[in-house]
Amino acid sequence: MDTRRKQQIIPEGYGELLGSTALARVATKGPHGEPQSNPIWFDWDGEQSILPVRARQKYRNLNRDPRIALSLVNPEVVRIDEDLGLNCINSMTKKNLGMGKYPYHQPADKRVVIFMRPEHTTQMGV
Repeated sequence: MDTRRKQQIIPEGYGELLGSTALARVATKGPHGEPQSNPIWFDWDGEQSILPVRARQKYRNLNRDPRIALSLVNPEVVRIDEDLGLNCINSMTKKNLGMGKYPYHQPADKRVVIFMRPEHTTQMGV
């Protein structure tokens, strides 16, 4: 008889997140060994994650290799501001594309900047 205590996999305090409408990112191993990560709806029945998927690539990946990873994000949104002068998107364009101005802006586009505060992080292999 196994007398070891069963370790709780999901820490207490995550019930609200697991019952929320947050999207999960589900990662499987693709046909050539590449990671495949997609956003997906999920549900939680108290013991298992429930993931509705079509019988397509994710399904084929799991039939070949049943390993799967699920990641949920629930950041705290501190504030949302309008990016009236396009300062934020232009700064990100400079950082990521090396260009001084966002090239895809349309006059009718309304841009906003979302400020969020992480509450927790985890790291591996650091």
